[in-house]
Amino acid sequence: MAMENHVKERYSEGATKVVEALCCPVTYDAGLLKILPREIIDRDYGCGDPSRYVKRGDTVLDLGSGGGKICYMAAQLVGEGGKVIGVDMNDDMLALARQYQDDIAEKLGEDRVVFHKGRIQDLALSLDRVGDYLEKNPISDLETADAFDTWMRAQRSETPMIADDSVDLVISNCVLNLVDDALKWHLVEEIFRVVKPGGRVAISDIVSDCIVPDELKANADLWSGCISGAFEESEFIEFFQSVGFTGVGYDKWDEKPWQVVDGIEFRSVTLTATKPYTDVGDEQTDRGHGVIYRGPMAMVEDEFGNQFPAGVRIAVSEQVFDRLGLAPFNEQFIRLTPSSLKKPTPFTAQPGTIRSPEETRGGSSSIGGSEECGPTGCC
Repeated sequence: MAMENHVKERYSEGATKVVEALCCPVTYDAGLLKILPREIIDRDYGCGDPSRYVKRGDTVLDLGSGGGKICYMAAQLVGEGGKVIGVDMNDDMLALARQYQDDIAEKLGEDRVVFHKGRIQDLALSLDRVGDYLEKNPISDLETADAFDTWMRAQRSETPMIADDSVDLVISNCVLNLVDDALKWHLVEEIFRVVKPGGRVAISDIVSDCIVPDELKANADLWSGCISGAFEESEFIEFFQSVGFTGVGYDKWDEKPWQVVDGIEFRSVTLTATKPYTDVGDEQTDRGHGVIYRGPMAMVEDEFGNQFPAGVRIAVSEQVFDRLGLAPFNEQFIRLTPSSLKKPTPFTAQPGTIRSPEETRGGSSSIGGSEECGPTGCC
């Protein structure tokens, strides 16, 4: 809590004046900045531009939305009917963001943005509601403390701030590193919970080239400055893979480090990932599908142990076939559909098993698929 309070204090300062040390140089789309007030632009602190991953019609969740700059940029990109949700725990940053909400809504022709007070590692609990509850029900003894705990559990399960499977895209700009190390695992689990099947993640943050030592982690200024709480570069990807995301990788990697502290390089990256429509760890079915990895690597292996030598027809389950039709895999594979799908049977082939040409001959073959395809086909 001491480190969290220090982060709050430093970003409260950043809400009232420009604090240069809190951000990396980033070039944003100037066209999207035109309708934004100057103080929101100047008092934004980030290390990337996750707004460029927003699509028309998306419901977007911005973790650690600060003064609202990325939210208001995303609101222009989602278009009519789209929605942007900002979550931040800092009252001063929220006040800055909310101050211009009506003005931005008028310029857009509708109100597409909502801001919640909450911790990004606990997206089920609204701190706005917590404040309202405690104002009416102050904690004065063990009985009222127990009642508060019961109320919070009910809030998380019955009326979560961000519902399960409700968001098309989760974005964040240099905020995940500020969360306590002990809570980072739960943070990534929460991101997975709220993303829709087929939904995406685009997280701009700082990573280190090795594990940050404890003496740096104990430095409050380095922590609040987006340094000592950074994920180690391989650890960042592993966290997202471990909770079930697929296609996890670095879409952006700054060539030069932002800072070097005690010989450790800290650089800005953008991690992207997708939540699969189907848990490929569940029981899988064989209906005769095959895929050919196009290259250029001699062979690739996915996070589930499936192996794909370049140019070879490989037998895959129906679930893996669907997944490989989605971005970011869809341009890497030729998907082979039999002319007549066979009756579903359990998929028992070993990784790398060849699918004979006779099984798919006369069927269709295509490069990947579409980002809009799902398990029931394409629109």
